[in-house]
This record gives sequence, C-alpha cells and structure tokens, in this order.
Amino acid sequence: MDKIKIGFLPLYIKLYDDSGSGAKARPRLEPFAAKLAGLLADEGFEVVSAPFCRIKPEFADAYRLFESSGCRAVVTWHAAYSPSLESIEALASSPLPLVVLDTTETYAFGPEQDPGEISYCHGIHGVMDMCSMLHRYGKPFAIAAGHIEHSDVIARTAGFLRAAIAATSLKGSRTGSIGGSFSGMGDFLVTDKEMLDRFGVTVVYAGEGELAELRAGTGKSETEAEAASVRAEYEPLEPVSDEVLLRTAENSLAVRKWIERKKLDAFTANFLEIGMGTGLDIMPFMEACKAMKRGTGYAGEGDVLTASLVGALMKGYPDTSFVEIFCPDWEGGRLLLSHMGEYNPRLVSGKEMMKEMDFIYGGAKNPVVTYGCYRSGDAVFVNLFRTADEGFRLFISPVKMEEPAPGTDRFTNKVRGWMRPPEEVAEFLEDISFAGATHHSALVYGARTAEIEYFARLLGLPFTTVK
Repeated sequence: MDKIKIGFLPLYIKLYDDSGSGAKARPRLEPFAAKLAGLLADEGFEVVSAPFCRIKPEFADAYRLFESSGCRAVVTWHAAYSPSLESIEALASSPLPLVVLDTTETYAFGPEQDPGEISYCHGIHGVMDMCSMLHRYGKPFAIAAGHIEHSDVIARTAGFLRAAIAATSLKGSRTGSIGGSFSGMGDFLVTDKEMLDRFGVTVVYAGEGELAELRAGTGKSETEAEAASVRAEYEPLEPVSDEVLLRTAENSLAVRKWIERKKLDAFTANFLEIGMGTGLDIMPFMEACKAMKRGTGYAGEGDVLTASLVGALMKGYPDTSFVEIFCPDWEGGRLLLSHMGEYNPRLVSGKEMMKEMDFIYGGAKNPVVTYGCYRSGDAVFVNLFRTADEGFRLFISPVKMEEPAPGTDRFTNKVRGWMRPPEEVAEFLEDISFAGATHHSALVYGARTAEIEYFARLLGLPFTTVK
C-alpha cells in the first residue's frame, strides 16, 4: 500500500527576516522543522514539506505544492508568531483537512531559563491567532499540543491525520449491496439517493447473473488453491468436508472478483436473500472477514450506511470492524459483541477456528465459517444514525475490549468479544438507545475519542460522546 501523503507547513513572520533577527533564529528553527517532518514520516506518512511561509503568496505557493503533490491533509507548525491574515485565505479555502501541531524545542520555561530562548519558542500566540480565525472562517481543524520528547504530541497529530484520511475517503466511495436491505429493519435503512446526496457514496448492485457468472468463471485449480489456503490458515472446530469448503471458496472468490470489478470500498450482504437469485448459493461470511482484513468495509443485513462508515474508517484505521452488541453481562460490567460469522481477523486474539454452519435461513446452502475472539485493547465504539431534525449523527464512546481468562472461554464456536463501556452497562445501554443509535456499529482499535470527533466535524456530523 502506498504511503499517504501529507503537507507540512511551517509558519513564520517576514518582520523577523526584515529586521535581521531571523538570521539568528532560522539556523535553529529550520533544522527543528525538518526534525518534526521526519517524526511524522516515522508515523508512516510521506511528508511534502513547504519552506517557511510568511506572506500570502508564499502560503498560496505552499498549498499549490501540496495539492499538486496529492497530499491528503496538512500539518501546520508555528516556528514563531505568524500574522493570521497572511495565511488564513490559503488555509480556509483549501479542501485539505488541517491539523495544528503546537510544539517547541525547549522543554522548560521557568524563571531560571535563558530569556533568549523566547526567540525559538513563541509560536503559541500565532497558533491562537490562526485558530481563532479558522473558527471565524468555519474551517474545521484539529490541534495537538505538547513537547515532542515529553508527550505523545506526534502520535496524537498522526491520529488526527488518520481521522482526516478516513473522513475524506467517504465522499466518492462505492458500497456494494448483495440482496438489498433486510426486510423490516428500519434503523439503518437509507435510500441510495440519501447516501449519494449526503455522503457522496454510490451504492452498487450486482447485475442480473453477474455473481453467478463470476462463480462459473472461477476455475477448478483457483478454487482448490483457495480451499487449501483456508485449511492451512484455520483450525477446524469439527471436520470440514471438501465439498462444503470448495463451495465456500468458489462463492468467496466470486464476491472478491465482484469487489475488484466494481472497485468497491465496502459491501453488505442480506443473508435472507442468498440463494434466492443473487447468484450465490452460500452466505459469504468468510469473504466478509477476508474483505475487512484487506481494508474493504462491511456490514450485515444489507446495511449500506454502516458498511460505508466502516469502509471509510478503515482508510485511516485498518484495525476497524463491523460489530453488533448482542448480550449484556450485567455481572461483569461488559457487553458481548457478536455476529453470525463476520469480523475483522486483524483484531482477533489467538488462532481462528472454522466449521460448517448449519444454515437454516432462506434458500442458501451450508457455508464454512470462521470464528475468533476480539483481542484486549483500547478502542472507540462508533455508530452512525439518522435523526428527525439533524439528518445524521454519530455516537462515539471510548471502550476497553477484554479477553476471557485462560480456560474460561466456552464461546469458541461464535464470533465474540467483551466490551467494557466507560460507564455502567445499564447506563450505557440507556444512553446509546436514547441517542438513537442503530444496532449496527463500528469498533475502531487504536483510535482516540478526539480523533473520531474530528472525523465527525470534517463530515459536518453532530455527535454524541459518552466517556
């Protein structure tokens, strides 16, 4: 995967160069700027650095560089005070998301410090000037402040960048639907027009006979190779026949080829319609898992809304999965996350298991499915839903995932994960339902709450955060 390009914009003031003070400060500030750009590169980004910018034409040139280079977001850093009216036009008019890095080289600034250090560390009031103007211009931004060696400011900056990449990935994305939406489920139901008009997402359907044609065109050797890779990767919970495994492999490959053909960023499948003219004869549980592992979004039951959300979040946070809250563990203060057979394998602990599922719904045949347990770790629970007056809204909550103690897990034949919310289970369930959240959600490992809030602001989504 190609590295994501970002722009790095150091802000300065022409007055210092004109007065001669810049001749003393620049030899220290410019190497420090290069160090910051290098630290961002260490976070996995390809950094396009602009020279120190002071006046309107220089800021305009910097943004032309960023946009022509294919940058997806911009990080600013104030080397000194920089008058906001010189930069605000370029910053506010560009569609590129903005992350403000507020840091200095010097750590201590008590009374014992050399006052001369002020020349190298006074960008903070430039940050305040600029951010005030960004608010006035209605430009969303994120800010991370702290010392580069004594805080996680670079990691937080990188997190905001990932949120920006995720948010800007939604518009123009494509979500596939197999079998349409589950009849009677209203919470996530949206029209194709709403998806396009509000989020810029195109909903794509398989053409008549398309998936059947892709299945028929999958050669025996290709199917056998896929089946062999599944046997090598997963440990059986019970014996799996070659017949069922080959059938699963053939259907998985057909869905995979359809995703590639249609250039999909996400997809969803309605299990009730499989085997009823969709061109598939098994529900593609296994391919849903493999797709999420590859970075393609997914949600069950024909839910294009959550599938699109998961697909966008994955562009910034690969460790994201479609999830459902199934049962409250009142005693343990946790919630069981589960689903029939869909999860992101990147997030599980230990070896995944497989078995033939006795599929009793609709007209589909039995598939081979895999199961895993979500690993321990911090995550953010995210839910996108529609409201009566605001259009759409995001529910956001930091959570902790907990693995079972060794020898206690009796759920090995289930997708499972135990999520501890930030408040009592009863209170959390009340809050999430009172907010209006759907029963389909995204779980994002490695994200911070503030990052997902920035994701929401970039999309113009109001949000409810429960911490």
